[in-house]
Amino acid sequence: MRLVIFVEPQQGATYADQLRVARHAEELGYDGFFRSDHLLSMGEGDGMPGPTDAWATLAAIAEGTSTIRLGTLVTSATFRLPGPLAITVAQVDQMSGGRVELGLGAGWYEAEHTAYGVPFPPVGERFDRLEEQLAIITGLWQTPAGEKFSFSGKHYSLTDSPALPKPVQPGGPRVIVGGHGPKRTPSLAVRYADEFNVGFGTVEQTRQAFERVTIACEQYERAASGRAAPVRSAAQTIACGLTEEDARRRAERIGRTPPLYGTPDQVVEQIGAYAELGVERLYLQILDLADLDHLDVIASRVATQLTASA
Repeated sequence: MRLVIFVEPQQGATYADQLRVARHAEELGYDGFFRSDHLLSMGEGDGMPGPTDAWATLAAIAEGTSTIRLGTLVTSATFRLPGPLAITVAQVDQMSGGRVELGLGAGWYEAEHTAYGVPFPPVGERFDRLEEQLAIITGLWQTPAGEKFSFSGKHYSLTDSPALPKPVQPGGPRVIVGGHGPKRTPSLAVRYADEFNVGFGTVEQTRQAFERVTIACEQYERAASGRAAPVRSAAQTIACGLTEEDARRRAERIGRTPPLYGTPDQVVEQIGAYAELGVERLYLQILDLADLDHLDVIASRVATQLTASA
């Protein structure tokens, strides 16, 4: 199982904080460094010093790292137009040497939209826009150089786009779609995504979401088109310590006991339940970005056990 460090900078983190974590994760051999795409803190924190733009930050981190994969879990389709977003992600892919992935979602946090003047349409329209954005972004990336791309939808239309710049990765960066939705989410994942992610679900909720994607793969005959089923992934908050006391202190600092909690042996057992569901990639939500030792413990005592048992 590949482990990814996943951070929530809107809760209070500078670019320097994120770069430090990304570089340390790279040194320790983590598969990726991903961040959320939010403009407002959640909960009781004040969010100081304020939000950082997801793709501006990842562009700079791309220049400050060399091997670790970078991406969003997930970019909100309400924040950006699909054409300019495709350009931005393609450019960051070039800057990183082909290490970028795009997680894209419909958007859900209304307060951040009203706080910064971003329109927040009803959920049905948000999913309609997400569907069109996925079609446009992947279409732009996959258009051969020298050819044009056009699209006519209810919410977005493109005419004779040169579909430039091209990402480094052939066909474009990997696309991640996720969520617990019973109908449209599995459909979108099967049609457009390379990876399907279930965030912060119980083992049973995660199993059910994966089953819906499996059924959707059959309905859309994805295998017949020559495409493998989307990689299964999950995201969970973690507080792990060499001792129970260390784990308790980490949980206290983030204000709760997360689903992945305890000593390395205990966390390995908890992760094992997701591995049995076929999870190939696990995003570990790290909420205390000042605690780099946390990454060391996970890398040296959790990841090594997962590798040994694979």
